[in-house]
Amino acid sequence: MSKPKVFVTRRWPDAVEARLQHLFDPIFNDSDRPLGEMDLLQAMSHADALLPTVTDRMGASAFPVEQPRVKIIANYGVGFSHIDIASARNRGLVVTNTPDVLSECTADLALTLMLMVARRAGEGERELRNGGWTGWRPTHLVGQKLSGKILGIVGFGRIGRETARRARFGFGMTILVHNRSKVDAAVLAEFGARQVDDLDELVGQSDFVSLHCPGGEANRNLIDAKRLDRMKPTAYLINTARGEVVDEDALADALNTAKIAGAGLDVFDGEPDVRACLLDCPNAVLLPHLGSATRETREAMGYRVIDNLVAYFAGDEPGDRVV
Repeated sequence: MSKPKVFVTRRWPDAVEARLQHLFDPIFNDSDRPLGEMDLLQAMSHADALLPTVTDRMGASAFPVEQPRVKIIANYGVGFSHIDIASARNRGLVVTNTPDVLSECTADLALTLMLMVARRAGEGERELRNGGWTGWRPTHLVGQKLSGKILGIVGFGRIGRETARRARFGFGMTILVHNRSKVDAAVLAEFGARQVDDLDELVGQSDFVSLHCPGGEANRNLIDAKRLDRMKPTAYLINTARGEVVDEDALADALNTAKIAGAGLDVFDGEPDVRACLLDCPNAVLLPHLGSATRETREAMGYRVIDNLVAYFAGDEPGDRVV
């Protein structure tokens, strides 16, 4: 009996690719470059499963008009706002993701960004590497500490909770939470957190605002000029969610006019392109989407995709089905 043919849109860790080859008949994108919608359209007609990543923009035109050969889109990543879910549902396709396995590493990176921007580490490294450091002095690159500050978390799912855990028990931060649904009181009590129903209230009270909400059009520009204006001038914005959640032009203006103290960004609207207005902000720490970039997590993400595929092709319900 032939193995299911699976189309893998980017190169994965070696150990995961080896398991794919053992279980399936994989087609790899050897160039490891982002594919266009026409490439994805062709793949949908030549494979039984499509294995995309966040770099694959699967709008409506990436889906064949006729019923495709592909029956399952097994996404490598927890977020799936890059996939036109309505088109997948209309064609009866199964869509899965990889939750849980990247929560800790993404939370680690959120704290990394907080520390880097508050302690002005990016500015300091650039100064040193460029030969501009003249030695220690009491007023040099003075930043802020995290300990005892107020952290506002927007989106209190797995990653938001892991971020709260590190902030609360590592730095003694006070945790405020904004979430689209009511958070169980016992969960809030675990972190000494308080849920704030009004997002404007949360951004106005917080010393750090960390975004962990879903992307997509529903949350596009959730943090806009008005909400940036509500933030303290000493506050920092951290984004490890999706780039479209922040109005980046408004953010650049807020950074350049000292409306807020700084920002730490791991995701961008339209990445890998990054707006020049952000690149020019010295008080912004900018990372190239490294939230899940550890060997352990990237392998675990791949194995989670494989688990979903194995279940599907065995006639069972995939554990991480979202459609």
